[in-house]
Amino acid sequence: MTRASLCIIAAAGMMATGAHAAPTSVQEAFGNTIVSTYPDGRKGELWLQPGGRYTAEGRRGDMSSGGWTVKGAKLCLKQAKPIGVPFSFCTPIPNSGLSGTWSAKAVSGEAITVKLVKGHQAR
Repeated sequence: MTRASLCIIAAAGMMATGAHAAPTSVQEAFGNTIVSTYPDGRKGELWLQPGGRYTAEGRRGDMSSGGWTVKGAKLCLKQAKPIGVPFSFCTPIPNSGLSGTWSAKAVSGEAITVKLVKGHQAR
């Protein structure tokens, strides 16, 4: 698995705070940026698009993209580029939606802080 795929999975992991949210809560992310901040201060960004596509920039600046779906109360990401990953990573959608700031864990186990930022932010 590439660093980009790890960053994407970490970005998905940042959304994990609870279950049983309405699947429509991911719509808040359309046109906005989901930013995860790592303990070292670096940030990863995730952009969900209507129609099930996403792009991301990992904390090391590596780009990746793929597809997303909602399964029950979980957001599932499957990376297609730069390398296709043969599995989806699913994480619970926060009960309160994507507003505010919340804590989560990256795929590496690191504690991260997550925030939905208005607009398409770029470094």
